[in-house]
Amino acid sequence: MLPIVSALTVLSLAALAPAFQVAGELGELPVLEGALLDGSTFDYLVEEPPRGAGAFRSADGRELVLDNGLIRRRWRLEPNAACVAFDDLRTGRSLLRAVRPEARVQIDGEVFEVGGLVGQPNHAYLLPEWIEGMEADPAAMRLTGFELGEPVAPFGWRRVRHHAPDAAWPPPGVALRLDFASDRLPGVRVAVHYELYDHVPVMAKWIVVHNDGEGPITVERFASEILAVVEGQSWVETREGVAQAPPRFLHVETDFAFGGGVAENANRHVVHWREDPQYTSQVNYRLQTPCLLEVEPRRGPSIDVAPGASFESHRTFELVFDGSERERRGLEQRRMYRTVAPWVTENPLMMHMRTADPEAVRGAIEQCATVGFEVLILSFGSGFDIEDESEANLALWEGIAEEARARGVEIGGYSLLSSRRIGGGNDIVSPEGESPTHGNCPALTSEWGQDYDRKLRAFFERTGFSLLEHDGPYPGDVDVTPRPPLQKGAEDSRWVQWRIASGLYRWCREQGIYTNTPDYYFLSGSTKCAMGYREVNWSLPRDQQVIHTRQNIYDGTWTKTPSMGWMFVPLTEYHGGGEAATIEPLAEHLDHYRRMLESNLGLGVQACYRGPRLFDSPATEALVRAQVAWFKEHRAILESDLIHGRRADGRDLDWMLHVNPRLEERGMLLVFNPTGEELERRIEVDLYYTGLEGEATAVDQDGRERRLSLDGRSRAALEVRVPAGAMRWFVFRE
Repeated sequence: MLPIVSALTVLSLAALAPAFQVAGELGELPVLEGALLDGSTFDYLVEEPPRGAGAFRSADGRELVLDNGLIRRRWRLEPNAACVAFDDLRTGRSLLRAVRPEARVQIDGEVFEVGGLVGQPNHAYLLPEWIEGMEADPAAMRLTGFELGEPVAPFGWRRVRHHAPDAAWPPPGVALRLDFASDRLPGVRVAVHYELYDHVPVMAKWIVVHNDGEGPITVERFASEILAVVEGQSWVETREGVAQAPPRFLHVETDFAFGGGVAENANRHVVHWREDPQYTSQVNYRLQTPCLLEVEPRRGPSIDVAPGASFESHRTFELVFDGSERERRGLEQRRMYRTVAPWVTENPLMMHMRTADPEAVRGAIEQCATVGFEVLILSFGSGFDIEDESEANLALWEGIAEEARARGVEIGGYSLLSSRRIGGGNDIVSPEGESPTHGNCPALTSEWGQDYDRKLRAFFERTGFSLLEHDGPYPGDVDVTPRPPLQKGAEDSRWVQWRIASGLYRWCREQGIYTNTPDYYFLSGSTKCAMGYREVNWSLPRDQQVIHTRQNIYDGTWTKTPSMGWMFVPLTEYHGGGEAATIEPLAEHLDHYRRMLESNLGLGVQACYRGPRLFDSPATEALVRAQVAWFKEHRAILESDLIHGRRADGRDLDWMLHVNPRLEERGMLLVFNPTGEELERRIEVDLYYTGLEGEATAVDQDGRERRLSLDGRSRAALEVRVPAGAMRWFVFRE
């Protein structure tokens, strides 16, 4: 919210006389006095910060400030707009060492810096008195006005299933737009947008190029963020094969993400840590320290903008870490996703149906309803064809979807894109020396690709299916083929195809359609990708699969919430392995089935339970029903963040701890015994992120309570005894 200004305050410099002083316009904002709110006095991961984000002016009236008590960013508005400070209020750390332009655009063959100041004497650090002597670059675009408001959702989120109770969309906070123009580019305005969110050290940034002129323009290249950041390392020499690390206190990712299962891989083509030739006083002799952040696509976008139209860039999200400890950094990244992509907290229980026979599907729907599973997916290899537009096919699945809804079960289907060959000129043709990521990939800008996009949307609209399992989403392949009117060739192909792919997922989010996509499209509306596993591992013997399950979840949840990644349970044979690798017949392997359910549900992760049925006997039904009921009883804490205890290795107890200081069940400890004998151990449990202090009550699975004393860091010693092959759990309350 904006307690300090109206919901929309427009401040225009262009309409004012040349003698205008910025202080006059900034007078509507309150003065930022001192620290205002010291982020070092509270921990936002445990406590609710006392206020949200706001806009302020500096005491001298020359700077505009966005501040949420955790991070602060300042802009000097004269003689041109430039970011002159970016600070972490929790540590007192200054992230910025030098002033750079707000953005950079290349339009119709000419490069324009957007804002910024020049004349800084030393680029290792930035003193306030230096800013007074700095000047506007006469060739740069100049500030013409700015606007303050609240964040606006770039697309909708239809909430049709269980999600985190405190999820908000759009995230509350404050928004800022800076407008720039140049006499050398009449009729063109570049708007630089910022959003700062309540209660998280996260900012978003993007640019919009408005063409108010009389003729078309082409946005050939852009950099939407340029930051001269304090270096992460200072190495005098550089050696081949040994790379310096970029600054580790700033995590940067975008919604222009694809081709990877983790943020770093999916953003490698757009987030760049580069050398800064202006930083001549750096320690590195060859000036090769990676300390200049530039967020720009490697290709294009090369987009034509007609008169009266505009071009909008991707959005960049910047998370400021307050320390170097791995668990805390992971918690901060997970809090960012819960804030800027809250749909990732949706986490339905999923069955993977491996046959599309209508009667078998009806039977599986009934089984899901009986034991409490929430989604049935007609998976790969089932014979389901989402592209079949025949009336018979559409009517069949429309009717079955209605039957599923009547039983409280959602139904969804599988579709393959990348790694598929279409032919007839519809496939991506890579530049010389390159090849598609998955060997083959249809072009979404081709006639087939456009028809494919239409067919998917039409199927969901007609049938009422509510989940898309999209295998091989567009992975960022470059296509040299001109495909008018959508695509000119290599330079714009990546941008326009990403727009089509992300547009589909945004549409799904607006319709309430859940999306499983093995790629990092979270910030574009997707809900889940693989937690991280090797598919052929599900052909290993059952005992080994159990260990891999908990190892994969342990490793995958450092940066993903439990709900952001799926796992796998092969009820029937998958990638070979024979009887030793499968659970069917289910009634003959109840112990293993239980261990797989406990390992996934206990750690808050939904697996794809792949097979024709969930139970085959009263005993199997009772097992699955009981496990699901337990999960739903404790769902809020089980879908909360995980603290990493001891990683599974098959030799001793392994354990993880769920934490959430906002719940009555502040924490839940899950302890697994993979060995063949009962084990008793003393575990030191760190309850800091539960918010518990002094003392806590631990309640075990049998309802027995014990009172624990916590040390000054909220750690407790807990005696546990776990039978062979079993799981034990403990809930922590005040």
